[in-house]
Amino acid sequence: MKDQAGRRRARRLAIGTAVVLALAGMNGPWLYRFGTEKYHQYQINKPEYKAENGHWEIVNFPEEYRQNTIHAALLHTGKVLLVAGSGNNQDNFDAKKYDTRIWDPVKGTIKKVPTPNDLFCTGHTQLANGNLLIAGGTKRYEKLKGDVTKAGGLMIVHNENPDKPITLPAGTKFTGKENGKTFVSKDPVLVPRAKKIFDKTGRFLRNDPGLGRIYVEAEKAGSQYETGTQDNYRIQGLTGLDARNTYGIAQKLALDKKDFQGIRDAYEFDPVAERYIKVDPMNEARWYPTLTTLSDGRILSVSGLDDIGQLVPGKNEIFDPATKKWTYTKNVRQFPTYPALFPMQNGKIFYSGSNAGYGPDDVGRDPGIWDVDTNKFTKIPGLSDPDKMETSNTVLLPPAQNEKYMVIGGGGVGESKKSSNKTRLVDLKAADPHFVDGPTLEKGTRYPQASVLPDDTVLVSGGSEDYRGRSDSNILQARIYHPDTNTFQRVADPLVGRNYHSGSVLLPDGRVMFFGSDSLYADKANTKPGKFEQRIEIYTPPYLYRDSRPSLSDGPSTIRRGESGTFTSLHASSLKKARLIRPSATTHVTDVDQRSIALDFKVSGDKVTVTVPENRNLVPSGWYMLFVDDDQGTPSKAQWVRVP
Repeated sequence: MKDQAGRRRARRLAIGTAVVLALAGMNGPWLYRFGTEKYHQYQINKPEYKAENGHWEIVNFPEEYRQNTIHAALLHTGKVLLVAGSGNNQDNFDAKKYDTRIWDPVKGTIKKVPTPNDLFCTGHTQLANGNLLIAGGTKRYEKLKGDVTKAGGLMIVHNENPDKPITLPAGTKFTGKENGKTFVSKDPVLVPRAKKIFDKTGRFLRNDPGLGRIYVEAEKAGSQYETGTQDNYRIQGLTGLDARNTYGIAQKLALDKKDFQGIRDAYEFDPVAERYIKVDPMNEARWYPTLTTLSDGRILSVSGLDDIGQLVPGKNEIFDPATKKWTYTKNVRQFPTYPALFPMQNGKIFYSGSNAGYGPDDVGRDPGIWDVDTNKFTKIPGLSDPDKMETSNTVLLPPAQNEKYMVIGGGGVGESKKSSNKTRLVDLKAADPHFVDGPTLEKGTRYPQASVLPDDTVLVSGGSEDYRGRSDSNILQARIYHPDTNTFQRVADPLVGRNYHSGSVLLPDGRVMFFGSDSLYADKANTKPGKFEQRIEIYTPPYLYRDSRPSLSDGPSTIRRGESGTFTSLHASSLKKARLIRPSATTHVTDVDQRSIALDFKVSGDKVTVTVPENRNLVPSGWYMLFVDDDQGTPSKAQWVRVP
């Protein structure tokens, strides 16, 4: 009996060993699901596995340097700017604890940077001088219904005097003519003068009052101070003509949920001095704005929640880096917050429909081409899952000359449980641009991160099936998209789940950095509050596990559009591609800066001469990473080049 039991155990062991050996002979990310963790670690660290699938590793900063990173931008010094502001933490906000870090991925050093304001949910873009423009942020955190103790809301202040504007200080009191209740303004407001309206013959018709918007609260807490209907409000402290010409009108002032409020402040971050430099504030306060570079180097600022927590009503504005001043565009166009707006080669703006959420579900959600000067907007048809575009990602596929875009995943409006597994492709150079479906994802995916790689592929990773990773729905999968074959290649799985407040940045050595994630809950049953993910993760693509990579050195640090620069490469004869890649500035699945531009090049001996295209819409002024790829698709380390 003992011998029979021993033989049975031996057979089971032999069968188990055979299964393990069979699995060990196969490659592919699906191995993540099999075997013990020890075996899994052995498998994913095998050289042949890395060469096929790449490799992930976690970078843990010392505890005193960790933060809730919301925004990340690659600087032309090769360092990464990591911005948290208050980091979606009310206690930090109340204590005015605002964080910024600068991380050197080569040396591994990290340093704290004084942060002048709450740059949580700001907007940013790379400037021609190498600085990063940062505009907007948080003035007030949201208050959910039940946490609001004082009735409040929007007060529209009217000024019927055509001869002068009027300024009302913070603390101004408004008393309802019908309800008799008094509300107090939280900030000062400048109300412009009334506009005189004439008919075609020059005959005076009327005065259209100037309008100012202000947030007001009841003097005391309690539901008895709520109002149910519109009322006119007299303004205490005004006398004479001012009292007759100036008044407030408000709809319901209640204990409803109060949204986040934005700020007007704007800064340039200097990568060399490693400090913020204050510039003139925007005309509009903005929380969740998008900043996009125009063809002349000026910066367009669009959307966001204003200083009373309402969506900016289509009043877009432009920053001039030469004067450091903001001016309104002459036309009005409204988008949801963090709209994905990309500069096109004809000087117009492509809006993919991707956005971060706030705003009406029936305004500004259709994708199309926008002429900022004329305000003409041409819709692009064919988008699949058009009701699931919030938290989708849009990427300009490489090379940028082709002007083809991919829209990845997304979800329903607000806290919807809906998510899309679609990718959608559009060729803006087609005679009649329209969306077609690309390869699908395995799961519906909100918050997917996407980074353009120097070998003309795109790394797509992470996200979650549900809103903010609800119900433990983070997706631990990564794929590389090949534009030439329109296919996904499943690669090694990330180690850390990433959803809301996460992003990815291509580094100059060809690796990709991932940051953030802000799960709403920490368990599948949605009973425990989530914890912000502070770990940084690095993905090393398969191309860096080959025997060698081409070198690139010497050469100029500046190349003008239409001109050439010569560099040295010991592998010049094997080079097949040269690419200029604009560094990322990313937040909330929105990165409108990154683009990979194909360069013409020629080789002579150990010299490679690259030529920058002439089109300034294709090549915005600023700093770029110059990569060259060999005949195996292996990129060099980047050389930094400035296009002036």
